[in-house]
Amino acid sequence: MKPLTISSAKMVESARARIEEIESADLIAMLEDPNVVVVDIRDVRERQRSGYIPGSFHAPRGMIEFWVDPDSPYFKDIFAQEDKKFVFHCASGWRSAITTATLQDMGFDAAHLKEGFSTWEKHGGPIEFPEKQP
Repeated sequence: MKPLTISSAKMVESARARIEEIESADLIAMLEDPNVVVVDIRDVRERQRSGYIPGSFHAPRGMIEFWVDPDSPYFKDIFAQEDKKFVFHCASGWRSAITTATLQDMGFDAAHLKEGFSTWEKHGGPIEFPEKQP
């Protein structure tokens, strides 16, 4: 394999240097704020297995750039809300860091949950699980 010009770890480090990172305790305190939109970019199976932050919006990582772009046929109205603070998260904060940096490059203002969902419950964050289908 030809050596990579940049590693995924370096991409995360670079993204984190230029985006807003929110600690779990701070996001927990923000959950009741109607101007905060928590966006979960994990795979649907991760949400089913580990649960999710109550009230979070699920936007799979592979579609996020298209869902926030009003010129895309895949645009989702939730991302057109002005004066909202969008906070993206994944499991460990790696995917959401890169996602947030990419969205900022597109002109979409966002932040991310620094440690991701993996330590959310440890910090006292509430979790919901999807209903089991019969």
